[in-house]
Amino acid sequence: MTANMLIERLLGIPRTAKRAIALGVDAMLCVLAVVLAFYLRLGDWSVIGSNIIAPSLVSIVIALPIFVTMGLYRAIFRYAGWSSVMTIARAVAFYAIPYAILYGLVGMPPVPRTVGLIQPLLLLLFVGSSRTFTRVVLGERYLAQWRKRDVPVVLIYGAGSAGRQLAGALRASQEMRVVGFIDDDPTLQRATIDNVVVHGPNDLARITERRGVTDILLAIPSATRARRAEIVRELRELNLHVRTLPGVIDIARGNVSVSDLRELDIEDLLGRPAVPPDFDLLAETIAGKVVLVTGAGGSIGSELCRQIARQQPATLLLVEMCEYNLYAIHQNLVAQCAEHDECPEHIVPLLASVTDERRMEEIFASWKPELVFHAAAYKHVPLVEHNIVEGVRNNAIGTHVCARLAREHGTARFVLISTDKAVRPTNIMGASKRLSEMVLQAMNDQGGQTVYAMVRFGNVLGSSGSVVPLFRRQVAAGGPVTITHADITRYFMTIPEAAQLVLHAGAMATGGDVFVLDMGEPARIIDLARNIIELSGLSVRDADNPDGDIAIEVVGLRPGEKLYEELLIGDDPIATSHPRIMRARERFLPMPQLMAKLDVLNAAIAEGDAHAAQQLLRAAVPEYRPSSALVDWISKQQREAGEEVAAE
Repeated sequence: MTANMLIERLLGIPRTAKRAIALGVDAMLCVLAVVLAFYLRLGDWSVIGSNIIAPSLVSIVIALPIFVTMGLYRAIFRYAGWSSVMTIARAVAFYAIPYAILYGLVGMPPVPRTVGLIQPLLLLLFVGSSRTFTRVVLGERYLAQWRKRDVPVVLIYGAGSAGRQLAGALRASQEMRVVGFIDDDPTLQRATIDNVVVHGPNDLARITERRGVTDILLAIPSATRARRAEIVRELRELNLHVRTLPGVIDIARGNVSVSDLRELDIEDLLGRPAVPPDFDLLAETIAGKVVLVTGAGGSIGSELCRQIARQQPATLLLVEMCEYNLYAIHQNLVAQCAEHDECPEHIVPLLASVTDERRMEEIFASWKPELVFHAAAYKHVPLVEHNIVEGVRNNAIGTHVCARLAREHGTARFVLISTDKAVRPTNIMGASKRLSEMVLQAMNDQGGQTVYAMVRFGNVLGSSGSVVPLFRRQVAAGGPVTITHADITRYFMTIPEAAQLVLHAGAMATGGDVFVLDMGEPARIIDLARNIIELSGLSVRDADNPDGDIAIEVVGLRPGEKLYEELLIGDDPIATSHPRIMRARERFLPMPQLMAKLDVLNAAIAEGDAHAAQQLLRAAVPEYRPSSALVDWISKQQREAGEEVAAE
């Protein structure tokens, strides 16, 4: 049997058998150390004889239990490193104490006393050498086998602390094989880190092709979003799977691990700098106040609650009609309080619908909130289009209920979370949100101590119903990725940005304000789809590339959907003290006229008349132009049932 075959056999045997072999080897090393200690003391092999039997047995009896207890056989020898050496040193030190006392201090004739001192030193040398030998012989053979396995071959972009920690984690986990670092710093280029070379960005294409790279891992947690977006654009051309570590704050609490890797978020591709928060202004507005958030379990509402909780309000009221969502955000906030050694008793979860006037009256009367953030709304355009009555009831009538109760119970500020779909709406969702804005504008126009404001922004990345998770699921399933139109565009922002904007609006509002965020240029949805496909290491299948991996399929606009969204009805936004927030004052109906329309709308809702509700929305919101015929499910079913009866 060749040496290679023997090594292969050793690597393949069960771990329990390997540990038994290690115990046997260490027992022999105990005997060898005794024999050599005798020789070094006496200088003559012939006089050793049976004198070694007793000290050898004593050595084995003392050493092996200590070695087992201290974990020498739990370690995998082929990975033995500095920590293993220290463990061996400590174990032999514990062994040396009784052995040296017995044979060196007390004395056990005819064994020379110096054997009690020399033998532990030799045993330390032998055991340490055996582990080193195993690492060199078996470890290198194992690594050679592993390199042949079908594992991702990766480059780590970033040779800083995070990149080095990630490389170490990958080496330990063996889930990927690191063949190089990429770093912009010229002083690091051509250096080696743990035998892995650091290359410059200009070498990316060459290294990728030469080493068969399949994945790029971004380990640049402190880079700005603009810089990350620039790097991602460069990587798109390489057709590699790109993943990233989270931000520097997220990994500051512990070492980087393989589990920290995540798929790129679209915010990594947008390149627009995040909106900086003004923490002093937020603290001044929120600290020590009673704050109520409706829709507290939703995408925006839950992030609002997290950011508000950090500003130490006196009481935070979570109003949510979905039991699970309310439970989830409450538990999240309780955990957040525990991290900062705060008592969570000021966080109050309340099951309620904003359309339930009696329940909302109880809440406002019991706590008299000073600050209200109204995030409760149905926002999915096709669903609301198919369920008109409930959409209008929740979005418009629910807003009126909460806004009126806020005035009656002395709320200082009431902030509505609105949407870019409220601008020249073509769907029920947008029209109902524009009507909600008009309710607040009219109420503010009446005067009183409550300041009403609204915040308008575009699509929120990562929210429920967001297009990005849908695209990821479709890519994972093998495609196709579906878009509604090749030219459709949308504004995008992150959930934390949206929440910060809402909080700033609450602080800056003077009454009747419509706040909008400078969101940069809108993004084409088809480009986002391409980015997600290509940065997953796949290619787009189209007419130019019929052998590609994932097709993009255009399925047509859904009911009420627009090709593009706007943030302003007028064209005269006013700058604010915040560099990325603008203020608009837009036309609205005076409260007497608006109330007359709301009363009729309420009656139509009470009757469940979707057609009348849609027509009344058109009358109340002059800019509303439906893009499709009535598609309400109940109206459609009733119409079809009536036609069947007439036919009979």
